[in-house]
Amino acid sequence: MTAVMKYAGAFEFDELEAEVRKGFRKAARRSPLNAKSAVNSDTGNIRFEAILRFGVVNLAGGALLAAAWARGWLNTVIAADQTGLTFVIFGVFVVGLIVCGVKVWRTGSETAAARSAHPAEGSWAVLYLDAIDGRDSGARAIVASTLRLLLADWIAVIRHFANALVLLGLIGTVIGFVIALSGVDPAAAGDVKSISPMVSELLAGMAVALYTTLAGAVLNLWLMINHRLLAGATTRLVTSLVERGEDDECA
Repeated sequence: MTAVMKYAGAFEFDELEAEVRKGFRKAARRSPLNAKSAVNSDTGNIRFEAILRFGVVNLAGGALLAAAWARGWLNTVIAADQTGLTFVIFGVFVVGLIVCGVKVWRTGSETAAARSAHPAEGSWAVLYLDAIDGRDSGARAIVASTLRLLLADWIAVIRHFANALVLLGLIGTVIGFVIALSGVDPAAAGDVKSISPMVSELLAGMAVALYTTLAGAVLNLWLMINHRLLAGATTRLVTSLVERGEDDECA
């Protein structure tokens, strides 16, 4: 009791009351008996909801890719691309898709933590709740806005991957035109025997230009669909964190 009185004497009464309330709020948010958080106790479905959508979209995309392979369209693109830039474009797409999948999984896990009765230490939910603990509504709004900006920057890398696919396709277009024009010799245009090689080189360059552009555009569209899924999952995460924070602070 004496130690408690000495401790109390070191604070103003309002400060001591704020510390006590802060301790109770932290204990309540980590307790499985928190009734408001227990309403959303079914976190397993939340955890896998985003990754399930991601899997369905890319399963459909993979099926279309397999159909194009079966029809021989992919073989045509590969055979026509002398530069190998199509493989580079596809490699960038695969890396972007893997990164997107990891971020979708992390977002789903963090959303489940935000809605769970006792989020794990180190989760974004705990970090956010600690950041707004004891602050007024204006300060909490600033923290929430900062969180939105950070998460928007966190998922922006997927959009950068998608934009890189378009740029690589445009580079392929330029390279294709260079190949096409390099085979044209105006001085030999009147020679019938020289026309056939020039036409062949022209067609080969045009094939590189068109197929690399097509590959970059199609894979950009595919990756941007995944980016939109990730953006939606991130929006749900922010909403869950803000709602959880307001529930805890207003309790």
